Amino acid sequence: MTNIISMSSLTLGFQDIDKTKLDVVGGKGANLGELIKIEGIQVPDGFCISTEAFKRIIEETSSIKELLDQLSLLKVADRGKIGELSGEIRRVIEGITIPQDIHSAITYLLSKFGEKDAYAVRSSATAEDLPTASFAGQQDTYLNIIGKEAILKHISKCWASLFTERAVIYRLKNGFNHRKVHLAVVVQKMVFPQAAGILFTADPVTGNGKVLSIDASFGLGEAMVSGLVNADNYKVCNGKVIDKKISAKKVAIYPLKDGGTKEQEIETERQHRQALTDEQILQLERMGRKIEAHFGHPQDIEWCLVDDAFFIVQSRPITTLYPIPEANDQENHVYVSVGHQQMMTNAMKPLGLSFFLLTTRAPMRKAGGRLFVDVTQMLALPDSRRNLLNVMGGHDPLMKDALVTIVARGDFIKLSPDDKEEQRPGNSNKDTSSAGFQTEFENNPTIIADLIKRSQTSIAALKQNIQAKSGPDLFDFILEDLQELKKILFDPQSHRVIMAAMNASLWLNEKMKEWLGEKNAADTLSQSVPNNITSEMGLALLDVADAIRPYPAIIDYLQQVKDDNFLDELAKVSGGEETQEAIYAYLNKYGMRCAGEIDITKARWSEKPATLVPLILSNIKNFEPNASTRKFEQGRKEALKKEQTLLDRLAPLPDGEQKAEETKRVIDLIRNFIGYREYPKYGMVNRYFAYKQAILQEAEQLVQAKVIHQKEDIYYLTFEELREVVRTHKLDYQIIRKRKDEYKIYEKLTPPRVITSDGEIIAGAYKRENLPAGAIVGLAVSPGVIAGRARVILNMEDADLEDGDILVTSFTDPSWTPLFVSIKGLITEVGGLMTHGAVIAREYGLPAVVGVENATKLIKDGQRIRMNGTDGYVEIL
Repeated sequence: MTNIISMSSLTLGFQDIDKTKLDVVGGKGANLGELIKIEGIQVPDGFCISTEAFKRIIEETSSIKELLDQLSLLKVADRGKIGELSGEIRRVIEGITIPQDIHSAITYLLSKFGEKDAYAVRSSATAEDLPTASFAGQQDTYLNIIGKEAILKHISKCWASLFTERAVIYRLKNGFNHRKVHLAVVVQKMVFPQAAGILFTADPVTGNGKVLSIDASFGLGEAMVSGLVNADNYKVCNGKVIDKKISAKKVAIYPLKDGGTKEQEIETERQHRQALTDEQILQLERMGRKIEAHFGHPQDIEWCLVDDAFFIVQSRPITTLYPIPEANDQENHVYVSVGHQQMMTNAMKPLGLSFFLLTTRAPMRKAGGRLFVDVTQMLALPDSRRNLLNVMGGHDPLMKDALVTIVARGDFIKLSPDDKEEQRPGNSNKDTSSAGFQTEFENNPTIIADLIKRSQTSIAALKQNIQAKSGPDLFDFILEDLQELKKILFDPQSHRVIMAAMNASLWLNEKMKEWLGEKNAADTLSQSVPNNITSEMGLALLDVADAIRPYPAIIDYLQQVKDDNFLDELAKVSGGEETQEAIYAYLNKYGMRCAGEIDITKARWSEKPATLVPLILSNIKNFEPNASTRKFEQGRKEALKKEQTLLDRLAPLPDGEQKAEETKRVIDLIRNFIGYREYPKYGMVNRYFAYKQAILQEAEQLVQAKVIHQKEDIYYLTFEELREVVRTHKLDYQIIRKRKDEYKIYEKLTPPRVITSDGEIIAGAYKRENLPAGAIVGLAVSPGVIAGRARVILNMEDADLEDGDILVTSFTDPSWTPLFVSIKGLITEVGGLMTHGAVIAREYGLPAVVGVENATKLIKDGQRIRMNGTDGYVEIL
């Protein structure tokens, strides 16, 4: 039996619509209803056919239901089947006779608005034009449709367009359920413009919210949208046109008298004329700002110019902009990404963010599930600016270049009046000669042993004391212990050791280039140094492989492992106890590590030991027994040989004896101290895991008390919020739901290295010449030239490496180190000279190129490539 629905629930005039009607009229419809309410904004009149009508069509046609059942089982890869099923669904929808009550509701409104007028008929989906997903261009639009029958036919075509192949694939990729996305249809009076186009209230290329960008061409905007014609582009900022690109507009699309559209050539003398006058451009700017203020978010607006009046036919949020870190004032700010420095650019959950904020001393802001350091104050003073740029040069040269670009503008950062500092004697060339190291630092390896011992003693005490804590006391205890963690992380002596080793490396590279013409000498000398906890971790996993190698039954068993309980079952298999012992010993020392370990909410290896299984199997397959000792020894010999060669070559030079002596001192300093650089983070992650285990016990209590549904829900609360929930056993569950949705959005964003308070993303660039044609540029961090098969791996668990592969990934934090023993070279999208991947690559003697923009997209898995770790580029062979 047909549902009887009132006429008003089937069709709504724009004036009866606002943003609360999203489910009824879809994104486009809801936005038109809002636009019509803004004073001074003209919108062509019209109405919407609600999603109720669409649902009726779907629900009352059994063949569509069956086809949707089949469609829901498909994956993105099933292209052929998607094409077949979606084509069938469209044919069925277009063939259905529109039910009488829906037909009547539409024809009634058409007679009211003017049956003989021309209309645009557009799809409006409930999941499009949202702040989270644009779905732009997914469904269809039909222009200049005249006559009742033609309009009804095109309404059916709009309904069917929900199932074009590209719309189905878009939903599959973005995790939208086909049955949950409904379609309304917008029927809007046509306007016949002299010019039309799109207005972005924030520059879509740079993200700058103060710069408005307008595309304009003659005739209907379709010529531009469909790529038929190059549009003019105007950039406007604060009532001034700051940039214009006038394109040759050779064709335009115009409406035909009896319906439909035609392409028409534009007379030669008009082709290079501005589609809008400067006055009109500024008028559009004012309208754009008004619309943006109404929606509270940067907008992508479609406009038409008719007889000197602007009509707005659509407005939607710009979904591609990265959110701006929030400031407490109206001043200019510059923010740099923490993720690019910590080798973890993925989004973090709220609990992870708040722990990192409690650990750091830097002025940080959150945006898009990531952290950014506000470096405005540092850039304002010459000395601190110089230090910042030096540090950034080591972390990430693209970041440094972006900051230099901002400083060079001169007007964005207010410099402190004390610019005379620049001229002070001795300020510009800080003494990084080895004599400088000696006065500052006694080259004494026991310093490292003491620092490590202090950290270990402190962690042992924490693990002991935290067991007795629970409830709100636990949170007070953690806050206190975080002070201890900060003391260790920012210990001046620890910092001096790391800086001494880094400065020694820089000195050595500089002097060997000057004295011997030798590039990056320190890289080979950093191989197989003592006390590097991260590179030891990679070698220790080779020892685990050795312990398992004698037991074929265990190797078979491990190849079948699916879940994390495999360790309990091991005892039943021959060699199981020995395997358990080896894996548990490894986890005892390194089990608190994982990919993205600065986010406390990420699953650690101890919580998810199956992560290590593919790496262990790969070590068994790719290496002979005792490989860890051989690898370490080989690196040590290479370093010592390099040292001897340098000293021998220095001896015959003028002042050769003194130069050799000085160089020997610096090499000893590098080899004694450079390994320690990895230790403070290991200590931090150790503490994080102790906190996490204690907090998860509290979460268990909350689950039992039915305050939360599952333990992992606590990851969506900040530290303070969780403390309060533990104290009161009260929680508004909406918060968790909302944050889970936000996190899904944040996961898809790519964080910028540098962003300003205007939302402008500043991209740095490498300054390079004389590269081979087609070379992909990055930063050379570990020397050597090597060719091999590229393995593009985004998750460590998916690593299936053969000996001789080159690893290509977005970033590597310490947890990736066990993979480094199997590869011949490393390429990452993020990184600098002193970031983890680079340090470990040098220590293992692996050629490495980091900071290669879009490496995981430009290089395809399985391609043969040649990488040059000496000059910093990659070639696809």
